[in-house]
Amino acid sequence: MVTAIVLLKVQRQKIQQTAAELADIKGFTEVFSVSGNYDLVALARVATNDELSELITHRLAGFDAIEATETMLAFKAYSSHDLEAMFGVGF
Repeated sequence: MVTAIVLLKVQRQKIQQTAAELADIKGFTEVFSVSGNYDLVALARVATNDELSELITHRLAGFDAIEATETMLAFKAYSSHDLEAMFGVGF
């Protein structure tokens, strides 16, 4: 499984519409509106790098409202249970 975090800058008036449309695309499992330098964060989970390439370079290209993206690949996922074990103080 390939997981990527996609940060998106979107035209202000189209944030909600773009988020809803992205959430309907197979491969994007979650889409969040966020504060900060980006407007949306989308989580992509696909089987292969080729599928990720198709999703990012072709599917997103069809959105005129998207002004810029930054894609980060996830190397390892940590569940809340794993994080508690790493940072817990032994209570």
